[in-house]
Amino acid sequence: MSVIEPSVGRVASLPKGWRAALGAVSLLWVATATGAGMAFLTQALLAHELGPAFYGLFTSSLAMVSMIAPLAGFGVPQFWLKVYGGEGWAANRWLPSSRQFLVTTTLLTLSIIAVWAFTGAPADATATLLLLLPMVLATLAAMLLSSKLRLEERHQAMALWQLIAPGSRLLVAVMLLVVPTLAVHFVAAGYGVVSLAVTLLAAPQMLAMLRGDIQLHGHGRRPPPACDDAPTPGPMQLWSQAWAYGLAAVLYPIFFQISTVLLKYLDGNVEAGIFGIALAVMTAIYLIPATLYQKFLLSKLHRWAVHDRTKFWLVYRHGNLAMLVSGVLLAAAVALAAPWLVPLAFGEKYRAVVPVLLVLASCIPIRFLSTSVGAALLTERHMRYRVFAMGLGATVVIVLNLILIPIYHELGAAGATVTGEAVLLLSLYAGVQRFHPIAKRLRP
Repeated sequence: MSVIEPSVGRVASLPKGWRAALGAVSLLWVATATGAGMAFLTQALLAHELGPAFYGLFTSSLAMVSMIAPLAGFGVPQFWLKVYGGEGWAANRWLPSSRQFLVTTTLLTLSIIAVWAFTGAPADATATLLLLLPMVLATLAAMLLSSKLRLEERHQAMALWQLIAPGSRLLVAVMLLVVPTLAVHFVAAGYGVVSLAVTLLAAPQMLAMLRGDIQLHGHGRRPPPACDDAPTPGPMQLWSQAWAYGLAAVLYPIFFQISTVLLKYLDGNVEAGIFGIALAVMTAIYLIPATLYQKFLLSKLHRWAVHDRTKFWLVYRHGNLAMLVSGVLLAAAVALAAPWLVPLAFGEKYRAVVPVLLVLASCIPIRFLSTSVGAALLTERHMRYRVFAMGLGATVVIVLNLILIPIYHELGAAGATVTGEAVLLLSLYAGVQRFHPIAKRLRP
């Protein structure tokens, strides 16, 4: 008898809900692994063809745009998950003010990047920053569509969606491989064109969501319009509810990308390129907990936090253990594979990435655990604390970078990143202990 048959039988014997969840998570993880492989291959091709200096220029400009882009929308997509999880269909009342808020913040974000490109950025980065402007629209589109698909629990569509952007960027890198005379501005322009295409592709779904055309999962059938008498909040009420989510969305890329930017400004393009390669590897690995918690569990956690707290804390406990174990195993795998995999994938000129990656590997269990621990902090009051925790972590990273980069260069940036990750984890754990004492968690 085949070894597969007992496994299939065991899966079939699981309750229907468990089978559906297992299928959804498996699908998202396959898509995540494929997307991560595409992103890794893209970075390897770009690094190989552009060389450390030009790759450093591109990756630092990309990091700058990625840090500012979440100002567009400023937390509205994340706020939707919370408000629909708690209010159900009644949360459609927030859509009119959401439309105004999204337009205003997007125009402001585009203006900030354009002004910085002409007034504050180094001369060699101006054109690259301007060519990357469409990434603001693509980032907003991805967040809005991701929130809609999560609320609808359309995991297959979400899995397909998350492959579009990395697949398109890989095509840009392949074109650079075919025509090696193309330079960094071509890559930036390619990323810009891809971003516009992604935005246009997502536009019908985004507009449908903003009209209230959503198949909300877990809250029963849509009530008749006559039953919807909830007051419609204005933009200022939306701001008062969403600002914490917005700051968290902005602080995360600052926390994660600021080291690359500071290396370019304090050291040079080559050092930024070395660190950018290591960070690209870590980004691919961090997609694992992000897929589970952000794409699969988040909308459910918002619902369970209000309607099924026993399940909420059960997922929290098991999630922490699973993330810690898998994080340690992956960190060990990276430490063992880095010395031979980095030169093989990126070339001998990037061998300096290896010690940086060995330092950053210690971030893996810390990030995995902070993702699961932070998932318990969902309400508006909790989000304000998360903003404090992320702000503290970002401050630590920035200060340590300013101290360590002039002395230890990219290794100093790696050390600052590890310290910041540890501070963030400890802060999130302290927040859970503060807001959810163990005795309170045991109550039904």
